Amino acid sequence: MSMDKLPVETPVTQETDAPSRRRASRRRFLASTLTTTAALAAGSVTSAATPQAPSRKPRTSQKPAGNTFPAGFQWGAATAAYQIEGALDADGKGQSIWDMFVRKPNAIWRGHTGDVACDHYRRYKEDVALMKKLGLKAYRFSLAWARILPEGTGTVNARGLDFYDRLVDELLAAGITPFCTLYHWDLPLALHQRGGWTNRDSADWFAEYTTVAARRLGDRITYWMTLNEPQVFITLGYQAGRHAPGLLLPLKDVLQAGHHALLAHGKGVQALRAHVKQSRIGFAPATPIAYPATEQPEDIAAARAFNFGIQGYGFLFNASVGLPLKNPFNNAWWMDPVFLGEYPAEGLALYKADAPQVADGDMAVISTPVDFCGVNIYFGFKIQSDGRGGPRVVIPTPATPLTAFDWPVTPEALRWGPKFFHERYKRPIYITENGLALRDWVALDGKVHDPQRIDFTTRYLRELRRAVGEGVPVQGYFHWSILDNFEWAEGYKQRFGLVYVDYDTQVRTPKDSFAWYAQVIATNGAALG
Repeated sequence: MSMDKLPVETPVTQETDAPSRRRASRRRFLASTLTTTAALAAGSVTSAATPQAPSRKPRTSQKPAGNTFPAGFQWGAATAAYQIEGALDADGKGQSIWDMFVRKPNAIWRGHTGDVACDHYRRYKEDVALMKKLGLKAYRFSLAWARILPEGTGTVNARGLDFYDRLVDELLAAGITPFCTLYHWDLPLALHQRGGWTNRDSADWFAEYTTVAARRLGDRITYWMTLNEPQVFITLGYQAGRHAPGLLLPLKDVLQAGHHALLAHGKGVQALRAHVKQSRIGFAPATPIAYPATEQPEDIAAARAFNFGIQGYGFLFNASVGLPLKNPFNNAWWMDPVFLGEYPAEGLALYKADAPQVADGDMAVISTPVDFCGVNIYFGFKIQSDGRGGPRVVIPTPATPLTAFDWPVTPEALRWGPKFFHERYKRPIYITENGLALRDWVALDGKVHDPQRIDFTTRYLRELRRAVGEGVPVQGYFHWSILDNFEWAEGYKQRFGLVYVDYDTQVRTPKDSFAWYAQVIATNGAALG
């Protein structure tokens, strides 16, 4: 891949459907990439010769080696604080950047907010009871920083910590292992007013917050994640203006903010090590996956190269959602510093003078050893060799099945993603998010029928099981999400939950997929067939 020149404009194919003014959430942002051919920067682009719809039955060569996952596999589901908790200002909670951003005109679909969301703050016992009924082994949730430290630093809000105390105790009483994410995008507003992630002090603010949480909860929580999807909250929040705090900064400032976030990760890991005995720590970047078109070595090599390339992904996530061609949406820029202790050379060559200033010792802090690699995987890009040692993106055909978010159904991503990340970073893998959006509703029989969610997740989990059978140490899977919830800039339009939430009444209705997933958990994957 050449890194010397960038095209002035990004070409698009006849399949383009990316109006430049379209509002984008995290997932809309990802979906829009499928309608461009900006990956020409990473090689040529071809249309698939045949429709890409998944076959109704797996081919014989795709059958997994065994019917079950390893003993002790962590079957889970995930949520995030702002998306479910509600309780906007209850019990001394401070404001976050999302409390501010949802009040920006036209920022959120139909003006929705997370003020109430799923009212989980008040209904957590009901929700944990549903998790127990489902048979969850683990539950991934995030803490609301501003609920614990209303100003981001300084005075601790005891009532906010009390809530997480109660939640953790409820989970443990139900036999569910808590997996705690410290930051899922909801920076305290007071810290944004001090520069947010553009301020180098943000790393120390995060370390202080982590210390408070670890001292209070570390006697009961073993599994921790520092940051959720830094490339998303930095790129969409600071470069594209599509997520909180809604800024449109130059690339140099965006990359510097990203560096501060990675530094915060490292200092957070150090704080957890200091205050949590026998801690298990990782983080959870967004990871759109490149997977090979065939089992041929040249296609596998091309997919691997694209998966960790910088420029290819940067072009895919392009001006279709208001981003300049140079943007930091990729895997390696965010993962190499954490696991390898350095920024990838391709990125430094591409960003040149815009690359972040790195102080002495920063990379050693950022690469403080972690225990596992968490990956959020929803879909992938099919890649084949261009015949010259480079990758070529195979653009989905009109026959490709899509979710309600217009994401392609690509189960192969859950085989090849864990494989590639384990090869490169030598850590056990957790699938920290995977799922799909549908437009569910309660049927006349009072039930919520979501056969597509069952079919989708069956396909993906079979591929994950295949990766495990090939020797990839995948230790857990977290379905996104246990509850329908506030989907950022998309408001409440998209429903990802195993449980339907009526946002007017807060009545919870387990969907058909809830009962299906319960069987998958109970049989440790054998029910997948």
